[in-house]
Amino acid sequence: MTPHRRRRAAGLIAASAAAGLGLALLTVQPASAEPVQHIPNGTFTSGTTGWWSTENAPVSVVGGRLCAEVPAGTTNAWDVSLGHNDVPLINGAAYALSFSASASTAVTVRANVQLNEAPYTAALSRAVALTSEAQKFEYTFTGGLDSANGTLTFQLGGSAEAYTFCLDDVSLTSDGDTPPPAGPEQIENGDFAEGTAGWYSYGTTDTGTGDGRLCTAVPAGLANPWDAGVGQNGVALIAGSSYTLSFDASATPGASVRAAVQLGAEPYTSFLSRDVALTSTTQHVEFTFTASADTTAGQVAFQVGGNAEAYRFCVDNVSLIGGEEEPPYTPDTGPRVRVNQVGYLPAGPKNATVVTEATTAFGWQLKNASGDVVADGTSTPRGVDAASGQNVHTIDFSGFRTAGTGYTLVADGQTSHPFDISGTVYKQLRSDALQFFYIQRSGIAIDGDLVGEQYARPAGHLGVAPNRGDTDVPCRANACDYRLDVRGGWYDAGDHGKYVVNGGIAVQQLMSTFERTKTAVTAAHGVALADSTLRVPERGNDVPDILDEARWELEFLMRMQVPAGKPLAGMVHHKMHDANWTGIPMQPEDDPEQRELHPVSTAATLNLAATAAQCARLFAPYDAAFATKCLTAARTAYTAAKANPAKVAQDLGGGGGGYGDADVSDEFYWAAAELYLSTAEQPYLTDLTASPHHTGDVFAATGFGWGSTAALGRLDLATVPNLLPAADRQRVRQSVVTAADRYLATLKAQAYGLPMPGDAGSYFWGGNSNILNNVVVLATAFDLTGKAGYRDGALQGVDYIFGRNALNQSYVTGWGEHASQNQHSRIFAHQADASLPHPPAGSLAGGANAGLDDPYAKDLLEGCKPQFCYVDHIESYATNEVAINWNSALAWVSSFLADQGTGQAPAASSCKAEYTNYGPWQGNGGFTAQLAITNTGSTVVDGWTARFAFLGGQKLREAWSTEATQAGATVTAKNTAVNRRIQPGQTVYLGFNATTPGGPNPAPELITLNGAACG
Repeated sequence: MTPHRRRRAAGLIAASAAAGLGLALLTVQPASAEPVQHIPNGTFTSGTTGWWSTENAPVSVVGGRLCAEVPAGTTNAWDVSLGHNDVPLINGAAYALSFSASASTAVTVRANVQLNEAPYTAALSRAVALTSEAQKFEYTFTGGLDSANGTLTFQLGGSAEAYTFCLDDVSLTSDGDTPPPAGPEQIENGDFAEGTAGWYSYGTTDTGTGDGRLCTAVPAGLANPWDAGVGQNGVALIAGSSYTLSFDASATPGASVRAAVQLGAEPYTSFLSRDVALTSTTQHVEFTFTASADTTAGQVAFQVGGNAEAYRFCVDNVSLIGGEEEPPYTPDTGPRVRVNQVGYLPAGPKNATVVTEATTAFGWQLKNASGDVVADGTSTPRGVDAASGQNVHTIDFSGFRTAGTGYTLVADGQTSHPFDISGTVYKQLRSDALQFFYIQRSGIAIDGDLVGEQYARPAGHLGVAPNRGDTDVPCRANACDYRLDVRGGWYDAGDHGKYVVNGGIAVQQLMSTFERTKTAVTAAHGVALADSTLRVPERGNDVPDILDEARWELEFLMRMQVPAGKPLAGMVHHKMHDANWTGIPMQPEDDPEQRELHPVSTAATLNLAATAAQCARLFAPYDAAFATKCLTAARTAYTAAKANPAKVAQDLGGGGGGYGDADVSDEFYWAAAELYLSTAEQPYLTDLTASPHHTGDVFAATGFGWGSTAALGRLDLATVPNLLPAADRQRVRQSVVTAADRYLATLKAQAYGLPMPGDAGSYFWGGNSNILNNVVVLATAFDLTGKAGYRDGALQGVDYIFGRNALNQSYVTGWGEHASQNQHSRIFAHQADASLPHPPAGSLAGGANAGLDDPYAKDLLEGCKPQFCYVDHIESYATNEVAINWNSALAWVSSFLADQGTGQAPAASSCKAEYTNYGPWQGNGGFTAQLAITNTGSTVVDGWTARFAFLGGQKLREAWSTEATQAGATVTAKNTAVNRRIQPGQTVYLGFNATTPGGPNPAPELITLNGAACG
């Protein structure tokens, strides 16, 4: 890759700002006529910032003035001094010095502007006679030397008596001929060529860049300048360096604004603050100042409040020149031996990649934690990897199966990061990946006792000031005549927006993680996802915690539906978010922005139809009323979508992402599939079989995501028992296996072993979730076939996520030796505010993105090879954001991985199960069924437990020839005293009566005997 120089991005902080900076209003003049101020804190509104004093004269700000206690008995005037450095001295430039001063006793002091190094040549030196009354002093002079190291000094010594010296309103200016500081540009997208990227706004409305400028509407009557503003964060400043801030601005019909360069978080230390009078004519404004502190969290802010009348503020060509050019960026890639830094299953695949100049094979050694060599072998040269541009070899050490911790792989003179080999290596990851959703919840206080005190926070967006709340939300730009209560749900990503199409795939994947426990033998009927297995406040309510988490989002999605009696009733609003972008950091409870609904879309409506339909069958055993509510919402949404099949999402701007999707044929297929699975009704079957997606290839090489959801319907049709004709069902299942075969071929062709092609087009925004979604397909193929090769492909596919990549980077916070921890987030903003936490363990970063879709990444990484197009920095939202649909993919995959134990090949079936439904009772309120279990093995079964799951709210009423119970959807049938032993070839029969709420009642396809699947 070609490293570039640095930085910036969509910072986005709304400054509450440097209150009370009482600086005189300046009428804007052309830049060449504007005097340059060299004393940025001459009114001491920022305390003593920028000022120094000798040790014998400590200073403090008293009553808005800088005061020093001057001791008696010093010999020379300069023995007691205070002043301000970093004054540029220009030969021939005109200077003006003014200040107000007093002394508690009559005394003469000296004011000097001079060189701050030997020989301390003075450009100005004046004796100043002081009394106890403050007096104003003014001097003009012409610079007689050139130096960047000048100082303004007040020499106070030589008095026989002690006294108090006080100073205020200090100004030292030079004429406009002073050359501006040299140095790099610190502002990204200052010409707004990339829209509002990199800029925040707050307290204003209608912010946009339609005419190439950033313009925003400022309301009347805001009390303070800092009550509204626009600006940019993440500005790096160096103490002692000079900077020039310049911009073109206008205000129509006219207003005063404040231009500030300051610390972007408390205490909002000011480096420059100027009040500027603007008119409707665009004017150029320019100021020069010297930074008084080092920071990477500076902020350029235009504070636009404090005017009696409303106006429109526009700004363009914003520039901040100065400081030092940052050195070329070179990522820290650590050892050249790249492994899964988390670990490997004992019986699973174990692969590594070595970056090397060698073109012939070399030896490798596997060492245990004590440094002993426990395995060795020879590498396989792979040539130049297209995705990384690196010459690489691969290492396969799958033959070593001994569990342990702290293993390292040594090859080509390099030692890898340590890793474990264990059957429980992914056990905690399932909990961590799912915990992310609780901490992302909106509208509920987050309990630190559950997830750690660092993540505790009050409920956000419930209307408690400064929030405007999600309980009474209007439509943006008067797009509707009603307001909705849309509280709850999950914050989508690094911002506080809530988007239906992203929430849809995320909640579907959580529900499918649970639904898999009914159909996959390694899921052990959901023991690991039962009630009280996760850290959520609903634990202990007899509902699986993962369903409790899904319900939080489902309730929100249903609240986004247009109410009956309104135009487009039954349709669903595409998204809701802040009227303006807020900044980093910004805790949900501190967000002051108006929340707004955006217009309905067919895509959002079908997302609700699909997820609510899935909800209906999964919640039926636990909460029949909620299941009914879900199904009603799903039917209503699907009907509305069919009546409005082309409502493309409209992005009306504001502080949120677009999520546009012009092709909704995939959403129609997904929704029809879920409604058919939950109802078995002919109209939904007709629609799904008529869809081109039903027989088309829905598994793209680059995976599926929120904008391509046909795969979700296909996967559920393949795995969830249903009443599709047998040949069609088999074709659907085979399509999953065929796609998995393609992903295996891709994985084997990639030197880093991931199921994603190596071209730049395969590395895009959020690509890590697409990689994991391809792993979902591999894992599902294993669940369908029991063939270990698919499980091994899924295991190898996640190696990339956990460090086997060009950057040697684990993309999951808290997992791996070198893991992402500075993801783009307003909530988990430790990099911007050290008092805030990093994202919680189990948070997935978006990953390498060759599109470089944010200014920070583009500036830093331009020219990068695809796998190098990532930086773990909070400003790089296009490579390093968190998002619910990325973590939902991680949650599904981590649950699958945790279920695999040591990775042993599946045991051969030694039983056969036949389930017979003898049909409904009169009135269709229940049915009678029989289960026949045959011992197909060669040994006696002595004591048995059979398990299967109902699929739509059926309830066991009574059973015979077994002791049967039901927990949720799972039925557990145990032997009686008379049928305890099942001889080889023998069959036992058990039967039961069950009630049903109606709907489909297909036979369960997973029946286990003593934990093993029966054929």
